[in-house]
Amino acid sequence: MIGTLDAIWRFPVKSMRGEKLDASTLRGTGLFGDRQYAFLRSNDRTRFPWLTGRQLPDLIRWVARYDAPNPHVAKLTVEAPDGKVYAIDDAALLARLSEEAGEPVALLQLGRGAYDSMAVSLVGNDIGDRVAALHGAPVDRRRFRINLEVSLHGDNETAWVGKHLAIGEQARVAVVEPIDRCVMITLDPDTAEKDPTVLRTVSQKLGNQIGVYAHILTRGELRIGDEIRAV
Repeated sequence: MIGTLDAIWRFPVKSMRGEKLDASTLRGTGLFGDRQYAFLRSNDRTRFPWLTGRQLPDLIRWVARYDAPNPHVAKLTVEAPDGKVYAIDDAALLARLSEEAGEPVALLQLGRGAYDSMAVSLVGNDIGDRVAALHGAPVDRRRFRINLEVSLHGDNETAWVGKHLAIGEQARVAVVEPIDRCVMITLDPDTAEKDPTVLRTVSQKLGNQIGVYAHILTRGELRIGDEIRAV
């Protein structure tokens, strides 16, 4: 056994704060409801038009929540750092984000999820301690915005690449590659303050890679405590 599932994180809106769940469904397109919404910079014509913490660091302090277990029928709200709550499709929300970003933004809903690369990510739950030991200061593991955190019973995630993993009774994934990191990990998840030394440590001492991406092979229900095995 590789380990047990220790934490499930779903991010309903790209670059906003995630929800920590006790259970979820792993579907062919990722965790049910993960990154289903994103904000676009309307005038951007590049391959990466998303509004993220790169352009608006404070975006990671916004909290997105579904009001029901099934994202297909749930209402999604987002709470600003000042406590004001908006429906995801509220025109006032678009106006506020446009003002804070200094450019017009638009809302996009994607059934497949607004992922930078693959649909699900995994990491050992000791990643904060591992990076902190190299960095010489505490590092909050929420910086890495991983979907599934694993309580390790053996080697960490660097040894999983190329393997198929069973998670719980049904779900199966193929671990494909390590995750290359960007400026997002420099942002404190509580304050949005930038600390470029975190990225420097990860780049210089970990090859700029934290966590692994996986491709979904078989759908299934996930629950905290599920065993994770190589198959």
